[in-house]
Amino acid sequence: MRVMVMVKATKDSEAGVMPSTELLAAMGKFNEELVKAGVMLAGEGLKPSSKGARVKFSGSQRTVVDGPFAETKELVAGFWLWQVRSMDEAIEWVKRCPNPMPGNSELEIRQVFEAEDFGPEFTPELREAENRLRAQVESRK
Repeated sequence: MRVMVMVKATKDSEAGVMPSTELLAAMGKFNEELVKAGVMLAGEGLKPSSKGARVKFSGSQRTVVDGPFAETKELVAGFWLWQVRSMDEAIEWVKRCPNPMPGNSELEIRQVFEAEDFGPEFTPELREAENRLRAQVESRK
């Protein structure tokens, strides 16, 4: 199963405070462990919401709202995409993670939908389309 682990934003991360050298080293070591274990598929930190935008949908209308966004507890400051055997395994990995922020922080784990989750009648078409898109992405590398 694939899971996304999201690092929740804090006032410091939204203010653009960069992690310490020590934290970067600890995270690098943790990421290395994830890669060696075959767990990590991707992972990145995100710039503050002041550098981002949201697009709100209302029927056929689209409205662009530039950051920053007020509610930091609802923002994501970074993420990992992991391949694990179970939610319990993902939780065990998260518990080993260095604290990603100075002070208090929070990580959220969410399972990624797989083609099978949409029912057997959609699986062949979804899997074929997903494989085609993944092949296109791979060919660009």
